[in-house]
This record gives sequence, structure tokens and C-alpha cells, in this order.
Amino acid sequence: MLRIIDARTREPVDAAPARRGLTRVQVHASGSGTTDLRVLLVGDLLVRTLELGGTPVWALLTGGDRQAELRAGATALGIRPFEDSTDVGAGLGESQVVHVAAEGEAVTGGVRITVAPVESGPPDHSDPAALRLALITRHHSAPVRLEPAGLDEAGATLARWRTAVARWARQPSRPVPDGVRERLREAWEADLDVPRVLEVLRGVESDPELADGARFETYAYADRLLGLDLTSDLGAPS
Repeated sequence: MLRIIDARTREPVDAAPARRGLTRVQVHASGSGTTDLRVLLVGDLLVRTLELGGTPVWALLTGGDRQAELRAGATALGIRPFEDSTDVGAGLGESQVVHVAAEGEAVTGGVRITVAPVESGPPDHSDPAALRLALITRHHSAPVRLEPAGLDEAGATLARWRTAVARWARQPSRPVPDGVRERLREAWEADLDVPRVLEVLRGVESDPELADGARFETYAYADRLLGLDLTSDLGAPS
């Protein structure tokens, strides 16, 4: 079960305390800058993790006067749509409310995930998928400094993984190894430790004992959380 560190108490809390109970994820982003996009991205990762665990989610966005720009940037990053909180009525009897907000953003009630800032903006020509990967390589509680070298490295990693996934897909399928599946779930259920998920994938990539079919299924499974479109090169010429 996903447990997150409540920024108010610094104590771990179940993100879904009632079995199959609804969790409301309320994202607060007052602008459309890269930090606001990171806040919305963390909300997206939270929703994906809850859904992977079978928890129903109600995802809402409380935005400022630049919400159209924020939503456009979110779409480019592969963030799934959030409902506008001003267009909905009362709650649906949710068993948990989790607020996701930047440091210094005032919110009340529920559990809070605080997202550290992005210390510099990406170049205008940056690949959105590379930007998504660069933003999730550090835990949401740690600041991110975006620089061209880091974005280039993220882009190169994505290209390598997508090529490898397409190659592995041509081999007989094999299930995700139980130990690998357990390590992935332990990582993302421990306060959304996405950097540790990426570490597991790097280990799978280089493990000489794993069949290529198992590597493929592992990457496809993890991508349900990561949202990096790792299977996009399937069917491409060798």
C-alpha cells in the first residue's frame, strides 16, 4: 500500500486508508512555470500509483489565472487531465484527501505532499519526454536544477531505453520476475520514490541473467507509473 510522508507532521500516512475507498488528489498550482508543472507531474505520479494499487481516485486541479498555459504544458509532458476544482460540487465521500502543492503554498485539511522547486527553466527546444524524465530523477522533496547537460542525458537515456524495449519485444515474452516486481512496488509505494524505480530499471537493463522478454515486460509495467512512452518504438525498423 502506498504510504506518503505528510509534510505537516513528517509522519508516514496511508494514501488510501480504507480498502477500495476513494482518494481525492487535489493539486494546487497557481502559475504555469516549470515548478508548477512539477507539482502537477507529482500529482500525476500519485494518481498513477494509487490506480496501480486498485484505489479509485478523484483528481482535481486548483489553478490560478494561467491555467490554460499550465494544462497545455501538462499535456506536452504526458500528464493526464485533472478536473477543474471550480467546476465540481461537494466531495464524493472520499476516505482520504491528499493535497499536492509547492513549498510555501497555503492549503488546509487533508494530507499534504510538498514539492520542491525547479531552480531553472528548460531551454525552449527541450524534448517534453526528456523534461519529464529529468523532473522525476530526483525525489519530489528535493529541488531540481535543470541544465542542458542533464536534459541531454535524459534524452539519451530515453532513446536508449525505447530502442532496447523495441528490440526486447521481438523475443518471446516472459513475466516480470517476482523479485523485480516487488522492488518496483516497494519503491513507488514508499513516498513515491520514483528515483529508486529508475534504479531498478537500470539494474534490469544490465542484468545478464534476465531474458529479453522479461526486460520488455518489466519496462512496460513500470511505464504505467513513469508515463515515458517507453514502447513508442515498437514496430520501428531495426
